[in-house]
Order: sequence, then structure tokens, then C-alpha cells
Amino acid sequence: MQIKTNSPEETERVGRELASRLRPGDVIAFTGDLGAGKTAFTRGLAAGLGIREPVTSPTYTIVNEYRSGKMPLFHFDLYRLGSDDELFEIGWEDYLAQGGVCAVEWSENAPEAMTQAVHVAISRAPDGENCRYISIDGGSAV
Repeated sequence: MQIKTNSPEETERVGRELASRLRPGDVIAFTGDLGAGKTAFTRGLAAGLGIREPVTSPTYTIVNEYRSGKMPLFHFDLYRLGSDDELFEIGWEDYLAQGGVCAVEWSENAPEAMTQAVHVAISRAPDGENCRYISIDGGSAV
């Protein structure tokens, strides 16, 4: 599925719509450059899951946990990780077992852990500052 958005709010809306199809244990594997809109999309996922806390990028913490919704959201940023092994060392399997959704920025840094994920690629469109192309495929929610 390919979608074009023209604002961060539209990108969040796409995330909200995807959230309605997610099940406990689903993984969203994001790819996209810095500033592409991965966190905006995740804000939409959180809203769609009924999460009330503000969603911020987990760049320095590796994972932010949000538990106020109908199921937990674990928002990972793997930018600083170098391998699947490092992800497993921080407790990846424990997060999966908690029955929430794992949204993973820079998922390409742990490809073996993302094999069953919904893959979301976000890129800036050359025709506008806020314009994004979002490609969604894989997983059971698509």
C-alpha cells in the first residue's frame, strides 16, 4: 500500500488508521531518513491505541513505554544499535511477550528481529516540504 501525505497531521492519521488493525504482539518496522516522519506516524499509532501520554522520540533512551491505551506501545529507536544481538540483549523478547505493539525506528539495524513485522517506509517527496510517501506492507495488519 502506498500513501502520500501532505502534513504531519496526515501522517499521524495514517498511523491511527493502522492502529485499528493491530493485534497484541505486532511489530511495526520503520525505515526512513532523519526527519522523515517516523515519530509522527508513531504518534498516530499511539492515538489509535488510546494512549494519552505525549509521544516523543526514544533516540537517547532506546525505548519509550506507553501503557495508558487499550494495549501497550513500545517505541524503539535502534539508531545506536549495531545488530540483532544488541536488541535481544536489551530484552526484545520480553517486550514482545507483554502483549503490546512494538514500533521500531531504524529497524534495518536489527533485520532478523523484523521478519514478521509490518514494514513502514517513509520518505520525503521531492515536491514539498511536508509531503511524504508512506509504503506499508507485510505482517498480518495490512
